[in-house]
Amino acid sequence: MQSQISRLGEFDLIQRFFKTQSELMLANNPGSVKLGIGDDCALLKIDPTEEIAITSDMLVSGRHFFPDANPEWLGWKALAVNLSDLAAMGAKPLGFTLALALPGPDSAWLEAFSKGLFAIANQYNCPLIGGDTTAGPLNICITAFGSIPKGKAICRSGALVSDDIWVSGTVGDARLTLAALRHEIELTKEDLREIEAHMHRPTPRLDLGIALRGLANSALDVSDGLLGDLKHILEESGKSAEIFLDRIPKSSTLLKQSQVIQNQFAANGGDDYELCFTAPISKRNVITQISADLNLPLTQIGSIKSMQHATPEIRIIDKDAKELDTQEANLLMKSFDHFA
Repeated sequence: MQSQISRLGEFDLIQRFFKTQSELMLANNPGSVKLGIGDDCALLKIDPTEEIAITSDMLVSGRHFFPDANPEWLGWKALAVNLSDLAAMGAKPLGFTLALALPGPDSAWLEAFSKGLFAIANQYNCPLIGGDTTAGPLNICITAFGSIPKGKAICRSGALVSDDIWVSGTVGDARLTLAALRHEIELTKEDLREIEAHMHRPTPRLDLGIALRGLANSALDVSDGLLGDLKHILEESGKSAEIFLDRIPKSSTLLKQSQVIQNQFAANGGDDYELCFTAPISKRNVITQISADLNLPLTQIGSIKSMQHATPEIRIIDKDAKELDTQEANLLMKSFDHFA
């Protein structure tokens, strides 16, 4: 944090940067929130016909973002990654809590962070309803709450043999942005501007998740790498999969890179926050219509297969219709490990 540390106490900080904006949101549209920031707990009104989805994500400086990351982008992303989890389950946002550890109460940093945070909170009608602050290494932990009609949650465990495997948008641009920022790959300024929002300001696919209720058999959001995350669906469902490598959707910027980089970044780059889901072949026309309605590309990249061995497997087929050998396939399925 670069700007001068101001003399803000904890409660002044909460009031100035978080509580005031939260109260404004709730005054305009209280939704399911009965009581927000100010008491020992927030209170939510629960519709008896719905179930509550709860998710938490932690972002740690130096692990999940650069220490000098743009705080406005960071505020957006901190909530976006949680909303992406809600989207994967088909949930509608209700609200979120924020636990924030800061080296010091830096007014300029907090102003920018809260601007990004409330920009996405307002866009998706997900109010801040509570949390905590303390001094410490920069650490952002958000817990988000959503609602789903009873029995309509899209879980990882529902994939069926012969299901199509789909992914939204394009994948690999966040990893390409990271490579450029690390000076691993040289991009033009124009190309970097074209893709950097995928890393810094991801779009949670909430409308898609809701549209997939009763349609998709399984789903998750792509956070640690497409094929590595797909394996979670396979493990929970007790299935295997076949993936066609050249069908994985890539941006025009990523397509300028070598074939090796294209495949690696799209298959296991991570930080994409697109949805990967499975659905019956019979639903292809419906999914195509959803794609058109949402103006969001949805690409069928493979299919679910029965499990032939003790653990799930992913057969990866290249552009020449040949299966990749085990070593090549394993490289493409290696996903982000938070403890590696």
